[in-house]
Amino acid sequence: MLPLNGADLGGSTLSKACDLDQMQYGCRIYNAQCRCGYGCSSEYRYSTNDDCKEALRGRRSDICYRSKPCLNGGSCLQISSDPGFKCRCEGTGYYGPHCDKPCPGPNNQRFRGPFPYECVVI
Repeated sequence: MLPLNGADLGGSTLSKACDLDQMQYGCRIYNAQCRCGYGCSSEYRYSTNDDCKEALRGRRSDICYRSKPCLNGGSCLQISSDPGFKCRCEGTGYYGPHCDKPCPGPNNQRFRGPFPYECVVI
């Protein structure tokens, strides 16, 4: 059970941060299962678990199942905004839209730009 400001969410999952007006309770297909919880509306495209299960039965329309866009052990989430999926790369040693870029090492002199959050190991 995960408490949030004193409220028990009953084992629900939380997604990454988004604007408060974009938060909603809903369901999404995650690793071939329906997961319900609170999160950004773009990630929780089904309003009920029944809607999600109906979509799960019609897996041909699920880009995660059909094309498997996430590489190197990344998890795929079907979302409503383009391109229709989001890869979660945390803990894989890779980052990028398809978990296809190796995380830079601590002494990588060629890496420029902000350090990818997917590569942070705590």
